[in-house]
Amino acid sequence: MWITSSLDTVKTPTAVALGNFDGIHRGHRQVIQPILPSQLDLPQADSKRMGFQETDTPCRHARADNEPLPEQATPAVPYATVVTFHPHPQQFFSGQQRTLLTPLDEKVRYLQALGVEQLVLLPFDGALAAMSPEQFVDRVLLKQLQARQISVGQDFCFGRNRAGTTAVLQAIAATYGISVQIAPLFTQEGQRVSSSAIRQALEKGDVRQANRLLGRAYTLVGEVVQGQQMGRTLGFPTANLHLPPEKFLPRQGVYSVWVSGVDSSPDTAPLPGVMNIGNRPTVNGMAQTIEVHLLGWTGDLYGKVLTVSLDTFLRPEQKFESLDALKAQIQADCVQARSLLNASHFA
Repeated sequence: MWITSSLDTVKTPTAVALGNFDGIHRGHRQVIQPILPSQLDLPQADSKRMGFQETDTPCRHARADNEPLPEQATPAVPYATVVTFHPHPQQFFSGQQRTLLTPLDEKVRYLQALGVEQLVLLPFDGALAAMSPEQFVDRVLLKQLQARQISVGQDFCFGRNRAGTTAVLQAIAATYGISVQIAPLFTQEGQRVSSSAIRQALEKGDVRQANRLLGRAYTLVGEVVQGQQMGRTLGFPTANLHLPPEKFLPRQGVYSVWVSGVDSSPDTAPLPGVMNIGNRPTVNGMAQTIEVHLLGWTGDLYGKVLTVSLDTFLRPEQKFESLDALKAQIQADCVQARSLLNASHFA
């Protein structure tokens, strides 16, 4: 998948899905689906791409404002392109770091799996924030991205002071002969599927609800780094994960999990495990750690990148009176996790 944060290196023309897409949840996938090559209603024409050369230099079609797109420039296969903003607009306006359900590496992986061909990370700065809806459509979507089709969610807003609604987008695009598809709000069991709802579920430790809204398991992806090896002294060696600093973490506590990445083979089944997120108060820990114990597996994991898929929240973190009491509880956690994971595996 082609990834760029410069509009000068975009592969054009495009079919654009526009939004923030943090989480790539079920609602997001409903917005992205219409721009995928398998879904586009394209005329019978030469299957070669138009407007992009082998040198990775986009071919521009100069035109005046509001001039209709020339019919001969219409491609058979525009690039299936997700356009999002970096940093997140809320981070730009607040000046505070925003945690993400899907940091860039995870977002890329999920978009590739969907069949997206290009990810454009629009730098969200003062100039972009000051654009009117009309300027954004004309300058960014049409002139630079050469969009032939646009897909957005029902609640999408854009432009200065969020003045651009989906109705405004449709009206502006229509003057150029560009269609805009608006995906309705996606609901699951009567609840709207949104990044905020997923965050709220994870903050409560309601992993099952978060996974239902996502349409897959919530994952933590990180490299195994050297820790204090406290788990090893208790008889439960753990992999200490280093995650991207912007990764959104669920409630502190103990989880049953599935772990991938132990073996480099893509066909290897994930392994069952127990994960703890917290400060390890029993041993006077000062910093938060993410530690994973693999059930029934031993070996060297240092340097490996593991994907930990959350299954069930077992209990909150707590301080025990002794290391023996902690060890007994970890053993009980392992037994409970194995039972839950076995049940979900054969469900």
